[in-house]
Amino acid sequence: MNTSLFEDLADREALPQDLGPGITVLKGFALRDGAALVTALFAVAERSPFRHMVTPGGYRMSVAMTNCGPFGWVSDNKGYRYDSFDPDTKTRWPAMPEVFTRLAAEAAKRSGFSDFVPDACLVNRYQAGARLTLHQDKNERDFTAPIVSVSLGLPADFQFGGLACTDRTTRLRVVHGDVLVWGGPARLRYHGVLPLKPALHALTGEYRFNLTFRKSAST
Repeated sequence: MNTSLFEDLADREALPQDLGPGITVLKGFALRDGAALVTALFAVAERSPFRHMVTPGGYRMSVAMTNCGPFGWVSDNKGYRYDSFDPDTKTRWPAMPEVFTRLAAEAAKRSGFSDFVPDACLVNRYQAGARLTLHQDKNERDFTAPIVSVSLGLPADFQFGGLACTDRTTRLRVVHGDVLVWGGPARLRYHGVLPLKPALHALTGEYRFNLTFRKSAST
């Protein structure tokens, strides 16, 4: 089953508009830069290849990951943390592409968060069956900055919960070019991605990619 860019546009009408204070859904916001973003993330992965990180408990994550920017998020038996070096290549993470930083800043500003300058971009690669369990982004030192999440490639079902892991979740469909921004009262809300369904996308093939921009260090 092919997923075309035209189907991406049609799916946008299914996105809910109200997810609570501090959350903004920018439908199609990254579509104009979609091809450039995909090209840039492939260049990042050439220098720091995707890998399946292992949680402190020894669980191999189904989502493959890499990073770019001054800091990268890593997970191993030592715990979750940010590091300026890629533990696999022993070199610094690739620089964040200009198209990444510009889009993240524009999306944050549109959502009410001015002067957002991310210092970390976690790049997730999903293929059929991959998922991201409900979690909080809480390894950062600066919770005043928002999280900016960009969807590329195959569509996925995103989940937003509350501030407790047992809170009820809301499901929304995200497609190529959609951007989610959350901060303020929503900054520590639980979120995740349901298992990806098999399909093909014109730009990314069998994969969905997600760019997650963060401010990891305090200023």
